[in-house]
Amino acid sequence: MIYRDRTEAGKRLADHLKEYANRQDVLVLAVPRGGVPVAFEVANAIHAPLDIFLVRKLGVPGQEELAMGAIATGGVRVLNEDVVRYLGIPAEVIDAVAAGEERELERRQRLYRGNRPPPDVRARTVILVDDGEGRRRRSRSRAGGSTNQETSRHRYGPRSGSKGNG
Repeated sequence: MIYRDRTEAGKRLADHLKEYANRQDVLVLAVPRGGVPVAFEVANAIHAPLDIFLVRKLGVPGQEELAMGAIATGGVRVLNEDVVRYLGIPAEVIDAVAAGEERELERRQRLYRGNRPPPDVRARTVILVDDGEGRRRRSRSRAGGSTNQETSRHRYGPRSGSKGNG
C-alpha cells in the first residue's frame, strides 16, 4: 500500500503495533533519512524510545547502484554472494569498497549521534523502521546488525512506499 507521506505511513504502521505500547523492553530504530519520520510516529504512538540504525550499500565498482552487499551499525557486513560470484569480484575490491563505506558510516554516526553511544539492544524488542524504499539486501543487513547484539525479537512493518519528504 502506498501512503500520502511518511507521517501517514508511520501512523498507520503504529496502528499495527499497539501491542508494543508502553513496554519497557521496546525500542524503535529508524533508518535515516526516510525512516525517521515514519519511526517518529511509531515511537510517539506506542510511547517507546527512538534511535537510529545506519546502513550503507556496497555498490559494485562502476555500477554503484548494483548492490554486492551492505554494511551496518555494529560491524555488520552482508554480501550478495550471487553478485560477487557472477561478476568475479575479488575480496580486495570488496574490502576497499567496504572501507570507504565504513568511513561514511562513521561520519554519519558522528553527525546523527554526536557523542551518544548506540543504544543497547540486548534483550530488547526492536522495531526497525524504514520508509520502504530500500532493497532486500539492506534489510538482511539490518536484521543481522540487531541480531548481532542479541535482540529478543524483530518486527518489520508494511512498506510505506512514500517518496515524499515527510
